[in-house]
Amino acid sequence: MSRTHLGEFEELILLIIASLGNEGYAVSVREALINSADRKVNISAIHSALYRLEKKGFLNSHFGGATSTRGGKNKRIFQVTAAGFSALQASKDLKSSIWNTIPQLSFSGA
Repeated sequence: MSRTHLGEFEELILLIIASLGNEGYAVSVREALINSADRKVNISAIHSALYRLEKKGFLNSHFGGATSTRGGKNKRIFQVTAAGFSALQASKDLKSSIWNTIPQLSFSGA
């Protein structure tokens, strides 16, 4: 598998989808971004990222059941694929290895 770039926003989306289990849909992702990362993002930006991640093979999706609170409309539920988890792990490992190269100096709050 060739390496595919994973941007910071995409990484956040993947992490949130992984944490939401079977409740990973655009509105729940937006709420998690607001609550966890203190980021207010337009729902269309979230949709774009979700579909881009699905196209890259990092997410799969299926339609959940319709609910009356959504006017009978189905939710599109997203789940992280094995490739998505691998991309998240690779990103975490890269960042950890770079963090480990920082000299252990005492930084004052100058």
